Amino acid sequence: MARAFILVGGTRMGSGLLYVQAAQRLGLQPITLSDDPTRYDHFGAKEAETIRVDTDDLDALIRECSRLRETYEIAGITGALDPVYATVGKLCRHFDLPGPNPEAIEQCCDKYTQRQLLAASGVPVPAYRLAANSAEVKDSAAEIGLPVIVKPAVGSNSEGVRLCRSIDELAEHTTYLLGGKHKWRSSPRILVEEFAQGPHYCAEIIGEQMIGICSCDFGPPPHFVYRGSTYPALLSDHEHERIADVSLSCLRALGLGWGPTGIEFRWTKDGPVVIEVNPRLHGSPTPQLVHLAYGVDLITEHIKVAIGEKCDLRKRHSQTAAARFLIADRDGTLDWIDGDSQAAAVSGVAEVKFYARPQTPIVRKGDYLDCLGHVIAASSSLPRTEAILQRAVDLIGWSITPFPTIDEVTLT
Repeated sequence: MARAFILVGGTRMGSGLLYVQAAQRLGLQPITLSDDPTRYDHFGAKEAETIRVDTDDLDALIRECSRLRETYEIAGITGALDPVYATVGKLCRHFDLPGPNPEAIEQCCDKYTQRQLLAASGVPVPAYRLAANSAEVKDSAAEIGLPVIVKPAVGSNSEGVRLCRSIDELAEHTTYLLGGKHKWRSSPRILVEEFAQGPHYCAEIIGEQMIGICSCDFGPPPHFVYRGSTYPALLSDHEHERIADVSLSCLRALGLGWGPTGIEFRWTKDGPVVIEVNPRLHGSPTPQLVHLAYGVDLITEHIKVAIGEKCDLRKRHSQTAAARFLIADRDGTLDWIDGDSQAAAVSGVAEVKFYARPQTPIVRKGDYLDCLGHVIAASSSLPRTEAILQRAVDLIGWSITPFPTIDEVTLT
């Protein structure tokens, strides 16, 4: 009987396909379960089986996996997205497979509960308050002091996250979140946080072993759209050790430590402050960057953990790997985007990927969907890698036609 590996859900930016390919290299039959397979990058992957199923319905997923067990030996189950990862843990528990603790995942994915658990364990976090309405948001901001970060208590990919520097910005964003424009996964609950200022870093961990730390760059406020990331981050031994120590404290405080974890920090005047703990592997292009920088294939090693095999996290080399995101500069219809072939031909470029296709409507909301694609490069030094990236990005172009105004629509 063939051994199958099941991926629940998918990703828009490349990790889903990487999971499918890694499973195939390990001799496993990849099977993806998704509510809409066509949305994801692994749809139509060669020799991969794709099944449509409601990934919010645990019973439906159990039934589908039970049906698959009539044909396959299910070696492991995992997912790459926050909304499905706790469900993955429940599936693994039901079928007696290695997997994450679903209760720990659910606690961690609630940012307010995460903050409470971290603070109770002495982990440095920004000052925070929970609010359910505009009055509570305003009072919370007054207690903490402007500027503040305002975001949904449950969410990911910077969706609904904004820096509010004034009472007007605070009121505007609260209206956006509570006025029907933001899609809530659960009952509306807003986290108001102190704006921790300083360089941004992300740590990648499997089990309790630190793999690497990258530096991250954002676009201009008030939103937090990633513009790029670099492995390894330029840290002193002391700074690296501090981040590693705080990371382990996060795992203990949140009951994590199985499989991958991604932790985001700001290095403030008081040292590292935890911005967010993601109880899963960070999405693309993080796995590609770690592989280029250290020779560690995070996705393959995650699958090994999920099928009960021993993983190999030894670093095989040391390079500087970096990614640059292509960010939409306006709202409108994407007419064309090209230059990927020329950019990919630049020596040192490892990957050029476009997420958006021509004729796609672009509506910027200050989150990951503002990204049109990315370029990844690696070399022996940071200056050289940055020069390679810039050379490649300069070869890429696109055109976005603004949406018609009300007057233009009326005239036609």
